[in-house]
Amino acid sequence: MLGIFGKKSDHPLAEIKTAQQVLEEIPKNDALKAVQELTGWIESIIELADGFRLDHEFAVLRMLDEAAQPYVRKLLRDYFTVQALSKFQENRLWTTLTDFYTQSELAHHDVLMRLSNGARGASAIKMDMALLSSRGIAALGGRLKLAVARYSLVESDLWQHLSDFYAHAERHRYQHHAVPLYAGVPGNTSVTQEFATLLTWYGVSAGVLSPLQEHVTERLIAYAGEKLTVFDQYNANGLFVFDLSQPTPPMRLASDTTLHSSLRFFVATDALPKLNGVLKTLEKGIVPDDVNLVGTTYEAEMVRDILRRLIGSLTQPPPTRRNPRRKISVSLKVANGFYQMLEHADAGLNFFNPDSGETWEVEDISATGFRSVVPIARAEGVKVGSLIGSKPENIRHWGAGIVRRLSRDGDNNLHIGVEVLSPQIVGVALADRGDVVDEGGQLALYLSRPGDTSGEAWLLMKPDAFSLSRSLNMELSGKGYLLLPLSLVENGEDYDLARFRLMEQDVTAE
Repeated sequence: MLGIFGKKSDHPLAEIKTAQQVLEEIPKNDALKAVQELTGWIESIIELADGFRLDHEFAVLRMLDEAAQPYVRKLLRDYFTVQALSKFQENRLWTTLTDFYTQSELAHHDVLMRLSNGARGASAIKMDMALLSSRGIAALGGRLKLAVARYSLVESDLWQHLSDFYAHAERHRYQHHAVPLYAGVPGNTSVTQEFATLLTWYGVSAGVLSPLQEHVTERLIAYAGEKLTVFDQYNANGLFVFDLSQPTPPMRLASDTTLHSSLRFFVATDALPKLNGVLKTLEKGIVPDDVNLVGTTYEAEMVRDILRRLIGSLTQPPPTRRNPRRKISVSLKVANGFYQMLEHADAGLNFFNPDSGETWEVEDISATGFRSVVPIARAEGVKVGSLIGSKPENIRHWGAGIVRRLSRDGDNNLHIGVEVLSPQIVGVALADRGDVVDEGGQLALYLSRPGDTSGEAWLLMKPDAFSLSRSLNMELSGKGYLLLPLSLVENGEDYDLARFRLMEQDVTAE
């Protein structure tokens, strides 16, 4: 192999034989180090590419990329776990996976660009164009997945690269060619399948799901990916639209969309029967073996709830705003999480500084929610699904809400959309039915909901505290109540949100 200056290169990747020796020296028993080392070698391919024939560059990239995949899957299992990771471990896994996907995607895109420009050795890899672009899109999907997990701003180059991969496939008419993505990944895929899976997943997940939920959603969409369809002309059943000429994140198809030839429309109609079949199995308490969740074991109930939401997102029009938003500038005291909120509720407890907490500025507000723009350093630990206590300035009581949307802008600020559950929370003590309620009982937060005549009580409780077979006693404003469990509305990392039938009792008689 001749180097850049016409002399035989002594770089280990310049010959297939020495490249294979590099693989033999990768630490086999340490997935993290293996991925880090392979990432470094893939990065060096890009740096040396101009000195390689294109067929040699792609051959070495294939070797390194394929060798990395089992270790990458191991790290994905470790990262997208039900158990909370330490900040150190989470950051280490995220950085290693992001670096790998970034270098892999850039290397595949480099091969694509050199192929388009007719570099030496281009003719030798024309039979592998479908594999090249499918893997390039898959790596790009990995980059996006890790960015979405941290609500990060997505670089515009990613959307341009995605357009490059798919447009090249369309131009050379290989977008539907079936190829095996990697050993260990069941079935075949295609450029169209990877393209549609990525954009459909991003459209329903970005900024509105927790990292674990977005991972499971991506796996479920990938399972039905072969049934997703892409149209180059307007389709009334389209959910999302992507512009190949001016690529930006996928947009919901709207009636006023300006049509032109570079738009691609994504339809999920044929995928719904397959997803509904999985749902029926999950409702029996079984996770189907053919749904590839990257080797991770998740409870059927959790996967079922995520799939129900996904099916709703693919079948229902996007929700319209029921209440108008008003631009306003208001300061809020904020408490992040159930246990911080308990400290601000009047539950007969004495705390040193009940008004302590972070301060957020509200940008706009409605009857059911608000939006704040907060520097990332002042929103530590805030995620989609996080419980948020809030107290406007000059108001005595605290309210409760749940983070529903998150995105990060170019100035490293988080845009936080919060759904308000209640404008006022009251700390209460609970006891099992028949027991006496006292201050030593289980603490919870009663949600005061003005105008509610349903006869129900909504409570925020510590995680895993709700049970359909457990009735509770509660005292509120000097009165005793029996709480009959109705349903678990939602559960987060540190709370249960539950509904109860509320029945007033005679405290004296008790």
